Amino acid sequence: MVIDFNEIQEVANPQFKGGEGETMFRTYNDGQNKIMRGRLEPGCSIGYHKHETNSEIIYILSGEARCLYDENEERLVPGQCHYCPRGHSHSLINASATEPLLFFAVVPEP
Repeated sequence: MVIDFNEIQEVANPQFKGGEGETMFRTYNDGQNKIMRGRLEPGCSIGYHKHETNSEIIYILSGEARCLYDENEERLVPGQCHYCPRGHSHSLINASATEPLLFFAVVPEP
């Protein structure tokens, strides 16, 4: 099955999960998995939140990211993946002052 994110409308999510600015998503959701291509412009972030019932996988496509994960901070570059298991907390921050952060994320729905 092919999911063409270029054919899916990009939707702005202001202050997503309490973050700064807008998180832009193109989302495919079949009720079992939420599959997203996202974009954070400089100065934007996804707020710190806990995954109570599911997990999340974030793969960096381009740009540089900071990820707050539980009590730690991680740096991510293209080709790296962040995994937030169920019961853990995280956020995603565009670490660049000039370039957008592009990422691919999968959230399995329980």
